[in-house]
Amino acid sequence: MPFALTLSAYVARRFAVMTIIMILALTGLVALFDFIELLRRAATRTDASFALVLSIAGLRLPYVMLQILPFGILLGGIIAFWRLSRSSELVVARAAGISAWGFLAGPLLVAACLGVLAVTVISPLSAAMFSRAERLDASYLRNAAGPATLAGGRLWLRQADAELDPAGSIILSGRPELGQGHFMLRDVSLWRLSPTGWPLVRVEAPEAQLGDGEWMLRNAVSFGANRQPGPPQTLVLPTQLTPDRIEESFASPDTLSFWALPDFIRILESSGFSGTRHRLHFHSLLSLPLLSVAMALLAAGFSMRQSRRGDVARMLGLGVGAGFSLFLLDKVAEEFGQAGNLPVELAAWAPSAAGLMLALTLLLHLEDG
Repeated sequence: MPFALTLSAYVARRFAVMTIIMILALTGLVALFDFIELLRRAATRTDASFALVLSIAGLRLPYVMLQILPFGILLGGIIAFWRLSRSSELVVARAAGISAWGFLAGPLLVAACLGVLAVTVISPLSAAMFSRAERLDASYLRNAAGPATLAGGRLWLRQADAELDPAGSIILSGRPELGQGHFMLRDVSLWRLSPTGWPLVRVEAPEAQLGDGEWMLRNAVSFGANRQPGPPQTLVLPTQLTPDRIEESFASPDTLSFWALPDFIRILESSGFSGTRHRLHFHSLLSLPLLSVAMALLAAGFSMRQSRRGDVARMLGLGVGAGFSLFLLDKVAEEFGQAGNLPVELAAWAPSAAGLMLALTLLLHLEDG
């Protein structure tokens, strides 16, 4: 037993070193191509300096690392296990009576820890830096009109009607005006609905200012059940929305921290926005440790027995192909999930579970001890 633990720790160390090297190498390679693309886009922008492009590319590094992590584990694991197999170290271990499951415990633990670290630490860092990069990109390298481009320039919001009936809802529509620290709607139309969706009151106002936990509608005219307008007045409505939450609802889910996603999704959906993309992203992050373990098992299954079976290039190529097939499956499931054709949980977890089942099947087929 002590020998098996020592061997597992040794294999885990070799696996961890090669995996980290591969993750850093792939991150640098992808970041280089991203930097070249940013330079190409900045060539026609007189106000986009080389330092700005370099800072945008640098701010995207944690995001790139998070995306490349499963492939880094797969390729790093393939190289690590192949080198151990080529030097006959794994053959000696098997001859000593230790099965593959005995010395794979350490690498699998390393892969799971890398996945957990990516979700809990790198993801929040990536969200903060990627959000900053997207703002710089939108300001200097592309023309971004923001939420005002939706629905012919009008923004539609929905929230609970905490003042009139908590079971009811409020629909708010207007032309957004987003500034530094404030949010305002122009030419506002508001409907207060019953729990069954029946309109109770319609309100028209020239503007609505979003303050600290409230909407303030100035010179608002209310139309009741008799459709007769009331006198203009200032109407104050409680809300959970903030300018940042409204802006973030149109941004990529990658700009939100893993820890902030659950509360943001709850508020987003209660305000009438679709939270499908954000829930899918949240579950994809949750499944990342499982995907990391599946990639480590795939690497072991396609590389451990090369010294005995020969044809190294073919088996290593099959391992890389299996990883990219899993990536393609993940993207297809993500598209179906965003379109609503698959439940979000199934779209996020199915590729990781499929990769794990494939890897376990391969190892069970190859393992004879």
